[in-house]
Amino acid sequence: MSPAGCWMSRAGAEPFRYRSRGRNRTTAIAVAAYYGVLVLAIVAVEASVILMAVLALFALPATIDLWRDPRAGLDLDDEGLRWFSGTRHAEVAWGEVGHVRLDTRLDFSVRASVVLADGGRKIRLPYESTPPHKALEAALLARGIAVQRHHFSLIG
Repeated sequence: MSPAGCWMSRAGAEPFRYRSRGRNRTTAIAVAAYYGVLVLAIVAVEASVILMAVLALFALPATIDLWRDPRAGLDLDDEGLRWFSGTRHAEVAWGEVGHVRLDTRLDFSVRASVVLADGGRKIRLPYESTPPHKALEAALLARGIAVQRHHFSLIG
C-alpha cells in the first residue's frame, strides 16, 4: 500500500482503491494543541472563560470528526467510478464519463469533478473521497479516461 491510503496495481488498468478516515494523528494533535492554548490562556493570563469557550467552538467540527471517525473512499474498476463519504455515495459508469476535471485551488488543494458525456454536467467528488491528484490522474489515464487540469481556478 502506498502513502495516503492509495492502492494501485502496477498492471495499469487494475482496480484502484482509496480510503480515508476522519480520525488521524494530525487532526488530533492540532485539536489538542488548540484546546491546550485556550486552557493556558485561562490559567496563565486569566482570559475570560466565556471568550475562550466561544473560541473553542471553532474547533468543534474537527472534534466531531475525531469522535465520529467518518470513512470516505473511491474505487475505480472495470464497471466505473464509485465514491462514498459518510452516508453519501454515488456511482458513475465509464460510458457516462466524458472526462475528469482536476482543479487546483488557490490554497493548492485539488478538487475533482466528473464531467458527463451527455451535456457536460459536472459531478463534484467530495474532497475527503478524493485521493492524491497524481495517483488519481495516473489511475484514470491507465483506464483511458481523459483528464483535464485547471490550475488556480476560483470557481468551476
